[in-house]
Formats: sequence, C-alpha cells, structure tokens
Amino acid sequence: MQQTAVPAARNWAGNITFSAREVARPTTVEELRDVVAGADRLRVLGSGHSFSTVADTDGVHVVLDAMPPEVEVDTASGVVRVAAGLRYGDVVERLHAAGRALPTTGSLPHICIAGAAATGTHGSGDGNGTLARSVVAVELLTPDGASRRLARGDEDFDGAVVALGSLGVVTSLELETVPAYDMVQTVHEGLSLDALDGSDGSGDEGRVLAEVMAAGRSVSVFTTWGPDRTASVWCKQDVGSRPLPTGWLGTRAADGPRHPVPGQPVEHCTEQLGVPGPWYARLPHFRLEHTPSAGDELQSEWLVPRAAGPAALRAVGALAERVREVLLVSEIRSIGADTLWLSMAEGRDSLALHFTWVGDTGRVRPVVAALDEALAPFGARPHWGKVFTAAPEQVAALYPRMADLRRLRAELDPRGVMGNAFTEAYLG
Repeated sequence: MQQTAVPAARNWAGNITFSAREVARPTTVEELRDVVAGADRLRVLGSGHSFSTVADTDGVHVVLDAMPPEVEVDTASGVVRVAAGLRYGDVVERLHAAGRALPTTGSLPHICIAGAAATGTHGSGDGNGTLARSVVAVELLTPDGASRRLARGDEDFDGAVVALGSLGVVTSLELETVPAYDMVQTVHEGLSLDALDGSDGSGDEGRVLAEVMAAGRSVSVFTTWGPDRTASVWCKQDVGSRPLPTGWLGTRAADGPRHPVPGQPVEHCTEQLGVPGPWYARLPHFRLEHTPSAGDELQSEWLVPRAAGPAALRAVGALAERVREVLLVSEIRSIGADTLWLSMAEGRDSLALHFTWVGDTGRVRPVVAALDEALAPFGARPHWGKVFTAAPEQVAALYPRMADLRRLRAELDPRGVMGNAFTEAYLG
C-alpha cells in the first residue's frame, strides 16, 4: 500500500489545494480497513472532479484506484457490481461487451462512479435520473471497521447512495442495466432563447422547452447568453428514432462537429453528425482519451423543478450581461425525479442550469452569488460538488429528509471520522 504526504495536492480544476496530511492507496479491503481504523479524519478522493471542498480533509485522503478493478455482470438480473474506484470509462466497454448498458451516463466518462453517485451527478434526459438512481446496492466500510451492504428496499438505502461520502468508505456499487443500444448524436443551432424561456410573447410558456427536452433519450442545450439570444441543441437519439425535421423549431443542423465551449478542439468530443455508435460513445459529450470541457475552468449548477424552468431561465437571462463576462458556456439539462435523500432531484422532475466559468474564483464568485439569489425563489438546489454561495441553513431547508440523514450519520459514524468542514456546515 502506498501512503505518502501530499501537502500540495489539488483538485481537477486546480482551484482547490487539498489540506490532507497524507494520501493512502490501499490495494485490498484489509489494507483499507487498517487505514480507516487508524484515522481520526478521513475522506475518499475520487477523480478530483469537484469544484467545491466536498472531498477535502485535514486528515487522510483515501484513493481507491489501486483496488482490484472488479466488474461483475449478472446477465440474469441485469445488475453489474463495480469497484467503487473505477471511472465510468473503465466500465462501459466491458458492460457493452456483455450485451448490457447503463440507462444514462454523465457528460464525461472521466469521473469516478462512486464519487458521481455520492454527489448526485447526472447526465440529461426527461426519462433519465441522476447517475445515483441506477444504484441498487451500496457496500460500505464504516469507520468502526464493519462492512455493511444496503440495498433497495432497506430502510436507509435512500440515504446511503447520495451521502457526500459522509457515512463510510464505499467499496463497491451494484448498478441496474438495460440491454445494450446504439445511438446517434446531432447538433442543431440557432434555437431562440426567447422561445425557450417563454418570453417571445407566444403565450404558450413551457411548450418549446418541453419539446426540446423530449427530443431524444438525452438532450443538452448550450448557450453563452450572448446578445443574439440563441442556443444550440445536442440531441442524442436511439438508432431507429425519428430524426428531427429540417428547420425544427427554427434551428439549422450543424454542418460539422462542434465543441460545447467555443474555440475548443472538436476532436475531444464524441462523434456527431448522425453517425451511429454504441451508447457509451454517444451519451457523453467528451472522449475518455481527451481533456473534457475546457480544462482550466470552474463550474456551478442549480436544479429547479422542471415546471419552473421557463421562469428560472428568464431569471438567468436578466443577469446575462454579468454572467457572460466570466462564462465559457452554459448547459441546460433535464433530470427525472428520484427518492434519494440528498439528491438534487429528490422528489421532483428537474431542470439543471449549468455554468462553466473561467478559472478565476475572485471574478466568478460574485456572479455565482447573484445567481444563487436570483434562483432561490424557485427552490434551486446547488450541485454539492460545484461552486455556490448559499448559506448552509438555506441549502439544508431544501432537503425534506435532512434530519434522517443526520440520524444515519450519527449511527454509522458517531465520531465524525468521515466528516469535514463542508459536511459539518451543510449536513449539520
């Protein structure tokens, strides 16, 4: 087992310098148990793709990428058991080879499966939930050294999946799958934001937004909130679905491959232009072998009830001039409801408003604060792993099962080993 001091370790974006006094890379569950038993404070670090301090610790950082890379597909039940330290890109091709697929993926395959589940991370699609909604069982090593498995139907299962790593070290996850499928990806440019947010005077607020988000298995809308008030639609459809017609909603089909962030290399993106390919090579925006998004960036995201989407978009539009001063690109996505206590989509179908910012925290935070305030009337839930400024009590009030989560934390981690300043502030 590797155990080293890393005083200058940083997250993926480079905006956070971790304060862990050492990093442990166990290779077996027994080594992991020894690390946990000897720690007064401990957090698991996945792919480091968080822009908040949710994964930080002043104790021991545990990295699980040296653990056995288990991927076990039960073809009878359709459930796949995966080691917690694996990335989606490490699993999807093996799953496809077994004739199975995930119902949805995130926009990039570089992220750690357990970390994505723990923070409620998601892709897009009216019928798709968060990535955590695919979890059917979670195996934990709790701070007292005990192994515990919680499965759907268990009393506290919904609290254990999206728990910000605050209950114990997740060692494996079991995910539901569906039969493998092929997809096509097309990009449609020139969508009117006035039509999307209902400010075009048509008197049919929400119709265009609903039609756009229902156009494929997964749909993302990208905009820079520029003066032209237009956006592009990235539509990912199953092969055999009816293609979008020419001139759909006043858009035009892209005449070549695109990158969500203007000016970035298009070869970093998954194939477009309607070329068929397997689900895992079309659902993400980015290829595993390339740098996702812009690299040097910050990110924020809020989830609002889907029905409040048009009004929330208008609230962002009112801040467009400030937003675009520090914006690389904004993405609008749709996510189905779930029952997971700390999921941003808990109890409500949601619209996600995502912002990829320049990598300058000092310039970005005042704009984020303005968006926090503007979106608060819609019950906007900020993404746990991204930049936000809302007060802890304001965030806690958005989660009806927060008291249950606090009770579960007290039961599984009474000494607070798995906590950090972020969880103590926002989870209590």
